[in-house]
Amino acid sequence: MRVANKTVYGRIIYNLSNITEDLNKSNEVVSSAKRINNLSDDPVGLTQALNIRSSLDGIKQMKRNMSLGKSYLSSAESALSLCQDLIIDAKNICIKMVDSSVGASERASAAEDVDNILDEIVSLANTDVNGWYVFGGYQSSVPPFQSDGTYVSDTNTFSIKISSSTSIEVGMNGSDVFGSLFTTLSNLKTALETNDVDGIRTAMDELDDHFDHITNRISDVGSKIKRIEIKEKLYQDLEIESTQKLSLIEDADIAKAIVELKSKELAYQAALASSSKVMQLSLVDYL
Repeated sequence: MRVANKTVYGRIIYNLSNITEDLNKSNEVVSSAKRINNLSDDPVGLTQALNIRSSLDGIKQMKRNMSLGKSYLSSAESALSLCQDLIIDAKNICIKMVDSSVGASERASAAEDVDNILDEIVSLANTDVNGWYVFGGYQSSVPPFQSDGTYVSDTNTFSIKISSSTSIEVGMNGSDVFGSLFTTLSNLKTALETNDVDGIRTAMDELDDHFDHITNRISDVGSKIKRIEIKEKLYQDLEIESTQKLSLIEDADIAKAIVELKSKELAYQAALASSSKVMQLSLVDYL
């Protein structure tokens, strides 16, 4: 049966097209180092890879949340610890100033020290992380405390998500944290200025209560940091595990891919050579 030249040429072009497509796919695998570059490469594998990537994106978001949360909590813990030191300083002043041998002028001078302590604690109460105030409640973009210790922010709290169903409060309501500490320090200053020994004793007792309250808040902050660190470790392990799974699905065996590429190149060259000879044949070749 006579086969028309058009049919022969069509078959040659068809075969070359298939070989070229295989060669391009092999080259893409080697170039990208990925086994899956298109949906047709492995539909099931691609779906699994997309699900894992979505999970990894969620993990990365949670890690960003926890990094922010730790910054808030660490700053709060540091500020509260320094606040405790200042409360101790104020109490030491009280202990000295209730002594009967101390005169009015000395107490008036000590009032300036208390005023400085008040300023320092107000500054600590306005601690911020990148412009966001730790003790400013939810609306934490402005300083929550005025210079006299008056709280001017909202009474809500700022939370971060550490899982799809769990949140931790990291931005605190400053009025709850510091309570009436600033009032106590202001009253102590007044008592010193007016030589009011009973007022100094009252402030001294109140400072003990404030110290205990701050201690409890530091403990609460520390437990939250611990929770976040535990979650961070879990997410770190999960991220490593997910990345490994993704690699098993997507990554190519480079050595094998290179061998396949070389094989496809040889097949392509052989097909070109063979096709070239067939397409050059004419009736003269048979005479």
